[in-house]
Amino acid sequence: MPRARRKWGRRYAWARLDHRALLDLRISELGLRIEHTWLESCIARVMAELERRKLRFRPHFWLSDEWFSPGDVPGVALPFYLAHPRLIRLERSRMLYVEGATVETCMQYLRHEIGHAILHAYRLNRRRRWQRNFGSSSKPYPRAYQPNPASRRYVHHLPGWYAQSHPEEDFAETFAVWLRPHSGWRRRYRGWPALKKLEYVDSLMKELAGGVRKERNSRAKPYNLPSLRITLREYYEKKRSYYQPGFSGAYDRDLRRLFDGEDSSGEPLARNRPPSIGLTAAQFLRRNRREIRRLVARWSGGYAFTIDAVLNQMIGRCSELKLMARGSERQLKLDFAVLLTVHGMTYLYRKRESHAM
Repeated sequence: MPRARRKWGRRYAWARLDHRALLDLRISELGLRIEHTWLESCIARVMAELERRKLRFRPHFWLSDEWFSPGDVPGVALPFYLAHPRLIRLERSRMLYVEGATVETCMQYLRHEIGHAILHAYRLNRRRRWQRNFGSSSKPYPRAYQPNPASRRYVHHLPGWYAQSHPEEDFAETFAVWLRPHSGWRRRYRGWPALKKLEYVDSLMKELAGGVRKERNSRAKPYNLPSLRITLREYYEKKRSYYQPGFSGAYDRDLRRLFDGEDSSGEPLARNRPPSIGLTAAQFLRRNRREIRRLVARWSGGYAFTIDAVLNQMIGRCSELKLMARGSERQLKLDFAVLLTVHGMTYLYRKRESHAM
């Protein structure tokens, strides 16, 4: 399938500014709109998907500073930087990764956020069957979560096993898999406990297609661009600080087990530890950094800024603990990549019930 042709809409004088001058602009001064950009065609495409499913639900969309759907508004906010290539480049330079910068990933986020919006519109989380399938939505959002990559109780849609972070995220992810055309979810999740959730969503959406009345009709646009008076420089200072994990010894137990075959007290886990490969753990990680990052990017969907931060701290911690690399190099790379992905994901998805910034 040929790559979709992008439209970037009107020209902006600020697009010619150098890096420093651009960062001094307020977000509210950018004057961006969704209309006549490539985002408009993505929205039209996802609305067509709703129509094909015979759903009458029609969320509204606006630009803000991140992807989110407010708890009391049946609509979806998109990050402003996706509306112009100069801002996409700026986002990538500051964060090393851009959420939804391709048509494919933009559609993934749209389907997920529409799942939240339809949940809000009909207050689906008040239904007993919804709660039996997904749990209580009143459960507090965790500051961080540690997913189980092997679990079959949840669908896979956004990177980082996001469905495991909260019942409402579980629903939004399940809805997104159900909505995506030709996803083959019955075949893909055959034999998984997650299939029961997909079948419930299928029956629930058929019910809504029959004309169930919405309980929320607000067309509000919280945190829209005119209300964001901070500069781009302030925005990225806050954002980089937010996604940069502080130093922690929380990795120690896992690092000891993986590299030195010891528990947190330094006692051997087995009498016969694997032989050393002649490298410290820190040397091993530095030598294989590129391949490990490639594996983690495949599983996490990118997020290089946070992944790099966690990796740097793990390397530093390995050095402080004087850990040695033991066993099969190939297995060590795979096991460490899984460990890095799981720890990295604990920092990536924070509460999105309303607004993170």
